[in-house]
Amino acid sequence: MNFGRLFKQTHSKIPIKRWISGPPTGNSAPLDFDAVIVGGGIVGCATARQLLIQKPNLKIAIIEKEDKLGLDLSYKFFDENKIPYKKTGKLIVAVEPIEVERLENLFKRAQQNGCRDIEVIDGSKIKDYEPHCKGLKALWSPHTGIVDWGFVTTKFAEDFENRGGKVFVNYPFVKVASNSDPERPIRIFSGPGNARNPDPKIVPFRGEYLLLKPEKRYLVKGNIYPVPDPRFPFLGVHFTPRMNGDVWLGPNAVLAYKREGYSYFDISPTDLMESLSYSGMRKLMGKYFSFGVQEFYRGVWIAAQVKQLQRFVPELKFSDVTRGPAGVRAQAMDANGNLVDDFVFDSGKGELSSNILNVRNAPSPAATSSLAIAEMIVEEVVNRFKL
Repeated sequence: MNFGRLFKQTHSKIPIKRWISGPPTGNSAPLDFDAVIVGGGIVGCATARQLLIQKPNLKIAIIEKEDKLGLDLSYKFFDENKIPYKKTGKLIVAVEPIEVERLENLFKRAQQNGCRDIEVIDGSKIKDYEPHCKGLKALWSPHTGIVDWGFVTTKFAEDFENRGGKVFVNYPFVKVASNSDPERPIRIFSGPGNARNPDPKIVPFRGEYLLLKPEKRYLVKGNIYPVPDPRFPFLGVHFTPRMNGDVWLGPNAVLAYKREGYSYFDISPTDLMESLSYSGMRKLMGKYFSFGVQEFYRGVWIAAQVKQLQRFVPELKFSDVTRGPAGVRAQAMDANGNLVDDFVFDSGKGELSSNILNVRNAPSPAATSSLAIAEMIVEEVVNRFKL
């Protein structure tokens, strides 16, 4: 994989012999890289690590714009690296008759995909796993667990560095450009800014969580999820215990007004107009207008969110919760307003395309599946670039 010189924000050259990169400080020592992973999230770190495992002779770097990384395959890695986790189990609960058939179809898919020890249980048995949860039927997954994924990301990066890889944080990526030197055909620029790609469009959606008050955490032992409704694009509210003892409730799903807009007050007119002017976004809003209004309402009025959660845990009260964190999901959307639920690889067009692979979409659950996803991406990289 031949790339080119990495420039710092001033665009002054960083001495290298070949390939890519150099530290953001402008250190004059020569640095050589065969490949650079842009983005130090969990998938980026897992991919860089896997590429170095399969191709240990390559020199590889990760560049990340933030000051830290990331904000049965997994369990094996956790055990080998002494990463604490808890097997809490997971219930997917049907609370309405129409959901029972969907639940049974979900069970069939789980069996087809080789999920171990999954079972459908009657409503009377739900209390054996979640004493405060009610439903008509549920799918029980005993091997579902929880872990601190931020900590897992740092472990991926540590393993990557121990194998000879380099990580540069505080190094935002802006663009690549061609270079006249055939040995270094690409230059990478650093500085404030974001990459923009046409289709599918990456649209930011914000998810807002509630937190159970500490004295009410006994209401939830493990993961409690709704049965997915195929009529709507997002999963719906669920109960998620955390390694530190917190229990997150939610989230809703609303359009973020900024690419990294974690609150209603984070607004970028440019980003917002870019989202709203996209034909796919307008079609999505037309199809799910009522759903979107309800999601917005539940984000503003906690009581409305609690009412949704009470379908699963009737004892839950408005006074039992407080506002919690929010996250932004970079959702790929096509021009017809469909949320893309599969991987999207592209290299763009033009003279640089033979040296670049963009992973445009890595659908949920990307963290849980990060090691398997990394293997798939590395296979694509090795085949595409003849490594």
